[in-house]
Amino acid sequence: MLKNSKPVTESLLKQAHHNMPMGVADNYRYWGEENTVFVKSSQGCTITDADDQEFIDFRLAYGPIILGYRDSRVDKEVVTVITERGTISGFSTDLDSQVVELIKQMCPNIEKMRFANSGTEAVIGAVRTARGFTGRNKIVVVEGGFHGLYDEMMWKSDVDNWDTDTEIAPKITAFGGGIPPATREHLETVPLNDFTAIDEVFARVGDDIAAIVIEPILGNCGSIASSQEYMQKLRDICDANGTLLIMDEVKTGFRVAKGGAQELYGIYADLTTYAKAMGNGYPVAAFGGRADVMDVIGFGNNGVTHGGTYTANMIALSAAKATLTILNETDAYDTINKVGADIQHLLSRVFTKHGIEHQFAGPDAMFGIHFGHQIPNNYRDWKKTDSDLYTQFAHNLIESGIMLEPDSREPWFICESHQHIDLIQLENIADAAMKKAIAERK
Repeated sequence: MLKNSKPVTESLLKQAHHNMPMGVADNYRYWGEENTVFVKSSQGCTITDADDQEFIDFRLAYGPIILGYRDSRVDKEVVTVITERGTISGFSTDLDSQVVELIKQMCPNIEKMRFANSGTEAVIGAVRTARGFTGRNKIVVVEGGFHGLYDEMMWKSDVDNWDTDTEIAPKITAFGGGIPPATREHLETVPLNDFTAIDEVFARVGDDIAAIVIEPILGNCGSIASSQEYMQKLRDICDANGTLLIMDEVKTGFRVAKGGAQELYGIYADLTTYAKAMGNGYPVAAFGGRADVMDVIGFGNNGVTHGGTYTANMIALSAAKATLTILNETDAYDTINKVGADIQHLLSRVFTKHGIEHQFAGPDAMFGIHFGHQIPNNYRDWKKTDSDLYTQFAHNLIESGIMLEPDSREPWFICESHQHIDLIQLENIADAAMKKAIAERK
């Protein structure tokens, strides 16, 4: 996949194997002994690996980079707060409310918030708050959604190993070892855009459903999107049942629009989680929503506990304030969406030239590519796409200096800095990559 000669990378991986499981700090950074990437530097929309190969990056660290790596406007504010105020104190600062008030300007679904350090933490906080508010236990999630790496949310529909000829539905399995079976007790899983499945689960256990948790656009499943009707169905059934609607906008928040996916749908959640693009790469997250729901957070026997030593640290909040101010006050979204649309057009020309049926899913800022004759309606439909061809195409792109995740379940992420790339060059590289992929499968 990568260039054959990678002496520095090979040395770094060998050293890392002595220090970390799999030789990496995160399971998903291990791409095998030949292809694991070590980054030396990043700037704009490019990364340079340890052996000085430069890549145009459409992975963008799984989506946090919305403006570009090392954006000077954001970094300047972070350096200023470090040098003039410090990084952390364990107390409150004026930045807390400044960032929340900025988010409230952009997101009408937010009345009160709390901060976190990652998307996983934000989801934990939102789910616990929903349970505290409703006094109920069960959570409904949608197949193909990703809500963090904590035990309860690591029970997944095993679509990869699903036998579509003999099994009605994919099995629900633990996403790895070390996950106690008891953590599945209060989790219900339904397919996306399936009205019957939602009705069935509410008829069966509706009196104990605290919340539905959904990514309106599946950021770990090729940006397959909820239909407008389905989102309205969820809103209506939650209202009728006293259940909370939690929209996980860790990936879509501040990326697809100022108000996230909720702005696109015009349907609003009771609680929302944010992270990723919120800080242009700095580790910051949050959850919030209705004031009456959030106000269950507090002390006492019935109060919901939330906290964290590094929560609302000044590095994170200064980055969030700078990033969100830029997104709120400039035409960054117009630039990002235009580049995303232009890239889809050129890729479509390439696929059409080679006779490949293809569909794009999701918004221009994080679009998915699916090889097949129709846009998947849910995760099970993804199984019907030609994901093997996509993976080979992606490997060929990476060899030629275009970085992306070689799995069609990961979208192409676009940042403001992508406006500077050479689209003609990208089209030529994509053309050669697809030609090679087709030849390699014969």
